[in-house]
Amino acid sequence: MKISIGNDHAGTGYKEMIKDKLEGMGHEVTNYGTNSDDSVDYPDFVHPVAEDVENKKADLGIIICGSGNGANMTANKHQGVRSALCWNVEVAKLAREHNDANVLSIPARFVAEELAKDMVETFVNTDFEGGRHQRRVDKIPAKKYCS
Repeated sequence: MKISIGNDHAGTGYKEMIKDKLEGMGHEVTNYGTNSDDSVDYPDFVHPVAEDVENKKADLGIIICGSGNGANMTANKHQGVRSALCWNVEVAKLAREHNDANVLSIPARFVAEELAKDMVETFVNTDFEGGRHQRRVDKIPAKKYCS
């Protein structure tokens, strides 16, 4: 699976750990994140991840910032991106199963590293259930809802 990952300064350590885990699982990882703890602007590192998912250059994306909120908001501006801000394994699993989330947003300052790794593994290994959830996902884009 192809996975793009991006982070700001708050997520550099998490990104490295997650990147190593994903590569160890056999996934191809594209790193758009900063490799430094120096302050940067998260959109500069999130937009490339969302563009990869939007343009089908990546199957999934993982984005990491301090609260996860800014990164999540940025990613969700892209058509076809369904980014989910997750803080535990169950939420990550449901985001995939029920919402067909294709980007995982991790709040580095609010989840432990081990939990972040577990969320990533769950997110990557969980499939969308479809069925009744599909009609809801189909209504997410504003243009479909408004027509």
